Amino acid sequence: MNSMSFEQFYPNLAYWVESFGWIELGQDDYSQSLIRVLDTGGLIWESEEDYDSLDTALQEAEAAIAAWFKEQGIEDSP
Repeated sequence: MNSMSFEQFYPNLAYWVESFGWIELGQDDYSQSLIRVLDTGGLIWESEEDYDSLDTALQEAEAAIAAWFKEQGIEDSP
């Protein structure tokens, strides 16, 4: 059994949720994306509709938020 936590696998997503906004998982009537990353200003990033696995989609979100932190000059991100 793997004892790694969400924070260890996805440090930028964890930091996002703890400090900036929230993440939505799943498709709904308003969006067909699998993952959406939002803050009080709205949508920051959204995934494609289909992935081979949820882990692949989360890895893409992790990379996108890491890039967003860098673009915003947020130095204390993981």
